[in-house]
Amino acid sequence: MKGPRFGMLLVTLLALFGAYLVSTGQPAQAAETLLSQGRPTLASSVESAAFPAAAAVDGDNGTRWASSFADNQWLRIDLGSAQAISRVLLRWEAAYARGFQLQTSNDGNEWLSVYSTTAGTGGEQNLVVNGNGRYVRVLVTERATQWGASLFEFQVFGGTPGGGPIVRVAEFLADCPFTHGLPDDPIVFPNLPGASHMHSFFGATVTNANTTVQDLVNSPTSCNPAEDKSSYWVPTLYVNNQPVEPTGTTFYYLGEGVRDDVIARTQPLPFGLRIVAGNAKATGPNDNTISRWSCLHAGDAGAGHDFINCPAGSMLESYLDFPQCWNGRDLDSPDHKSHMAYPVNGECPASHPVPVPKLRQVLRYPVNGPTAGFRLASGGGYTMHGDFFNAWPPAEMERRVNDCIRPIIKCGANGHP
Repeated sequence: MKGPRFGMLLVTLLALFGAYLVSTGQPAQAAETLLSQGRPTLASSVESAAFPAAAAVDGDNGTRWASSFADNQWLRIDLGSAQAISRVLLRWEAAYARGFQLQTSNDGNEWLSVYSTTAGTGGEQNLVVNGNGRYVRVLVTERATQWGASLFEFQVFGGTPGGGPIVRVAEFLADCPFTHGLPDDPIVFPNLPGASHMHSFFGATVTNANTTVQDLVNSPTSCNPAEDKSSYWVPTLYVNNQPVEPTGTTFYYLGEGVRDDVIARTQPLPFGLRIVAGNAKATGPNDNTISRWSCLHAGDAGAGHDFINCPAGSMLESYLDFPQCWNGRDLDSPDHKSHMAYPVNGECPASHPVPVPKLRQVLRYPVNGPTAGFRLASGGGYTMHGDFFNAWPPAEMERRVNDCIRPIIKCGANGHP
């Protein structure tokens, strides 16, 4: 009796395993390993004994390393032996690095750069790298604030980024730091310089009241990836009448909020598309606004349509989702919204039958505490809104939709898993 029961059990398990492979559609991959947790550290400096180097590898988001108030500071991790390195996660405190390098070494003396930027965004940065070495360090070449560099966590991984099977999330993204501020809006007030309230612009560096899509195509961009020549803008945040620009500026392109079969027929965002999301004329938190505010690494602080009082060490976050159903005809409309619609019950409405990636705008501002002196150029926090002028090269947009959105795969800024 024992043999037949075992045989039936084995057959059942094999069938379930086969069903799993069919349902995921992806083979298992080598698991990702956190290599840096609790490993020995060394820093060029510390602000004080309260912020030691070891605090950045203890797995505790409530502790941090902080350097002296100077550039060219570094934090080094000893992995114990030479390791293949596939990903580095940096979780910055409000005092972050605008310019930094990730470097590896086998002896702690000769260093090889595996990542470099002069447009760091702060917040949480997930960086896919290809390196090898016993030692890994972050070298801060340019601080973004008057303070030193400060990291809650500095994590080094080996193996497949993401670990295990490819993550079943339909996503690609662009990190586009702040470029400039102007009282212009080429969507709402085209060819009328100074006609708008003050806006903070991200992405294409040339955007002004007269900007056309061809101007964007020919413009330098702050975005990673550099292929994204789009322009994004929001009303400027003021704290006690002083402008404050976000230090974390990520624009996610998502396939969510609709059924999987709708995701599978998602079309690229059309070149030259213009969209405005949010309600700039809202008179209160419940006045038809979809924007929301929260606090970085402080979920217990709550969330809402107006500003949130964030605890010390946190940052104020703004989230805004753009509509993902297009009417299939118009690149704009008189109110800059009617050519787009939000899905209903997981499906695009018949009036707007073409599903496109959902743009999610996530901004992190280096402020916290009481919000009495906070305002947007458009009014209260509930007036947060966003403008998007699409200038992705059509072939790049198509590739990301085909490789990331339709098959429901989480991709990075480079458009790869």
